[in-house]
Amino acid sequence: MTSNGTMAVPRVGIIGAGFMGEVHARAARAAGAEIVGIASRTLASAQATAAPLGVPAFASLDDLLAAKPDVVHVCTPNDTHAAISAQVVAAGVAVVCEKPLAASSADARALMDAAAEAGVVNTVPFVYRFHPMVREARALVQQGAIGTVLSVQASYLQDWMLLQTDANWRMSDGSSRAFADIGSHLCDLVEFVTGDRIVRLSARTRTVYAERAGLPVSNEDIAAVMVEFAGGTIGTLLVSQMAAGRKNALEFELHGAEQSVRFEQEKPEQLHIGSRAGTMVRHRDASQLTPDAARLSVVPSGHPMGYQDAFNGFVRDTYSALCGVAPESLPTFADGLRAAVMTEAVVASAGQAGAWVAVES
Repeated sequence: MTSNGTMAVPRVGIIGAGFMGEVHARAARAAGAEIVGIASRTLASAQATAAPLGVPAFASLDDLLAAKPDVVHVCTPNDTHAAISAQVVAAGVAVVCEKPLAASSADARALMDAAAEAGVVNTVPFVYRFHPMVREARALVQQGAIGTVLSVQASYLQDWMLLQTDANWRMSDGSSRAFADIGSHLCDLVEFVTGDRIVRLSARTRTVYAERAGLPVSNEDIAAVMVEFAGGTIGTLLVSQMAAGRKNALEFELHGAEQSVRFEQEKPEQLHIGSRAGTMVRHRDASQLTPDAARLSVVPSGHPMGYQDAFNGFVRDTYSALCGVAPESLPTFADGLRAAVMTEAVVASAGQAGAWVAVES
């Protein structure tokens, strides 16, 4: 700690040694943090990730907490998030928990309340908020540049579960897969950019194969959702993990009374801004962006930024919160709860053949 009580260099622990653990580790290093160790279900798996980073490996969360981290990043399988996060919060340590925060909104709410009572920083990586051009789109809405938002068209399309031979532990993990996994990002993004909340929805889902690679499938491959926002905006959301040729196609288009704005995550350096007179492309250039977008634009224009850069921005802001600064729009456990509420509403609506369901605020 420094003389004014802030943290000089955050001490970071990571639990979970898979792909996401590596992403979090890179982001922590980019933010200048000290990684005190990586834990996993086995010491061998922790060592496999920790060794290339030159940091200690631990076989348990208890051992990791004994290293006195300021914050723990939870990057373990989905069904372990709530219990691990609760233990970290109980230890008085800040938490970065991968989504889903919990298997149910009740458990997510309990975690949010526990973190608030403990007074610890808590965040969830809705990292697509941290693309500079997403912030620019949000600023255009806030400034009234596109006029009243009339409708939203958004989608998140992938193809990694296209074939029946494609299988993954997520296909038997909970009542929702495609929507809970990537639809949660889509909903977070459209609510973030519009500054409005979805209050009603009607959903249909489809499970294409009852089994994959000889294993049963218990959740959906595709979800199509009609939504209504508190301010009257209506929209459509399409989520699929069986869209051939689409790798990580997260896109939204807002249609305002004066202009439209479109963002594509696979082309994150630009916005398409449409009017009746034509469409223009606004490229990322910090000198031309609004302050919040410029703040996240950390390399010169023309040098592409992408997913890891957005993730790094999220982690930097999380560590700023540890130091007593409150960055704008940092996603917290409250946003993790929101994702759980949205998923439960989609599952409920789909179970009633697309009936309209109110979304808890």
